[in-house]
Amino acid sequence: MFNEIVKADINKSSTAEKKKVYFKFIEVLPIIALLIAITLHLVIPNKQSFTTTKYYPTLLKAFIIIYFILLVSSTKVKKIFDILVNKGPLLTVAVILLELWDIVTLKLKLLPLPYFPGPDKVLSTLVSDWSLLGISTLYSLRLLFTGYIIGAILGLITGISTGWNQRANYWIGPLQKIIGPIPATAWIPIALTIFPTSFWASVFIIVLGVWFPVTVMTSSGIANVQNSFFEVAKALGANKRYLIFKVAIPAAFPTIFIGLFMGLGTSFLTLIVSEMLGVKAGLGWYINWAQGWADYSKVYASLIVIGVIFSSIITLLFKVKDKVLVWQRGLIKW
Repeated sequence: MFNEIVKADINKSSTAEKKKVYFKFIEVLPIIALLIAITLHLVIPNKQSFTTTKYYPTLLKAFIIIYFILLVSSTKVKKIFDILVNKGPLLTVAVILLELWDIVTLKLKLLPLPYFPGPDKVLSTLVSDWSLLGISTLYSLRLLFTGYIIGAILGLITGISTGWNQRANYWIGPLQKIIGPIPATAWIPIALTIFPTSFWASVFIIVLGVWFPVTVMTSSGIANVQNSFFEVAKALGANKRYLIFKVAIPAAFPTIFIGLFMGLGTSFLTLIVSEMLGVKAGLGWYINWAQGWADYSKVYASLIVIGVIFSSIITLLFKVKDKVLVWQRGLIKW
């Protein structure tokens, strides 16, 4: 019996030691991938015919230094260790894909120029053209927030009206069902004709794209609030205004958030499309302009900027949602 207990303890100790070694290996995988990537970049000769810079290897070196600092910190801080173990495989694959991009373009020229520049060329564009990219980003954000805020407000007003009042639903519902399903981008020719400037025409397109999902989800959320909530509030002396703003809207918040999230995704699409077709500034305009000059490194650079900014905006929206809907934190993740 004693021997069996000793063997079980040895097996548990061995298993724990194996797990520890495995986690350490997972933790250092990204830095191994980074070292291999920078070695391959420096050793393999270039075949694409344009002047290269030091931005890509500098970026890899910076990543190596930052990750090495995190590795050292992980020996003292368990939270950092857990994050590195969790994200290690993902970071490793990201580095591998980045270096594959470098190999098939700059190094082996398996993909033709100018359509497929290497990461070094795209990084150099981000650095050299940062001022125009920055201005374009500001124009896009101005257009995006103007259209989204107006569309969200109109959608909330329409959705609350149709969800609460049957008479409003009788008149607005059919209009919503006819106009809503039409893609917002289909209104571009009419918008450019009606509005005096391309900016407000683009705002109108974004407003339409945001208005429909916000209206539908808000209306559904208000209409499906449990009657018991209203009965309890009425028993305590609540008036109509209180029932709408203190009972119906808070109870419908989860559904309203889904509408706001869907509207935000639609606004991204309509923003880029409208900028490509009409607006004289912005990231969509920048992409169209770069494509006209066959400078695809600028196209890829702008796509990176778009991805970072739009992802950050959605993350911010989810942070707000977690603050407002504390009881639903983690239910819908981003």
